[in-house]
Amino acid sequence: MSRDLKHLRQDVKEKAELLLKKANAIGIDLLITCTYRSNEEQATLYALGRTAKGRIVTNALPGESKHNNMEGGATGLQPASLAFDVVPLVAGKPMWDASNPVWQVVGSLGESVGLKWAGRWKRMREYPHFEV
Repeated sequence: MSRDLKHLRQDVKEKAELLLKKANAIGIDLLITCTYRSNEEQATLYALGRTAKGRIVTNALPGESKHNNMEGGATGLQPASLAFDVVPLVAGKPMWDASNPVWQVVGSLGESVGLKWAGRWKRMREYPHFEV
């Protein structure tokens, strides 16, 4: 699993950088937790709560997640994720509690730069997830 912005498709990378900049400007520090994810990594996540212990965290099979996107480059297929995940840092610590108001601010900032925020989804709501 990658956390590197270079593994985002260029337009998504630009929006991610703008989100980070806007958040920083109002004192919110964001940590990128996932950009590109291989099909094998997606399969492992999909198994959670189904065939592996844990809770269900995704409904996307390998190849269906926007984190799995690959596109051709000069040297063949390259990671070109259409999605990324973040977590706000509060007092230097990741704030995973979705009831914290910082998530609504982060979600609105992402939407303001043209991203879809999974924190508004009716099914499988996922506060850290942004995509195009």
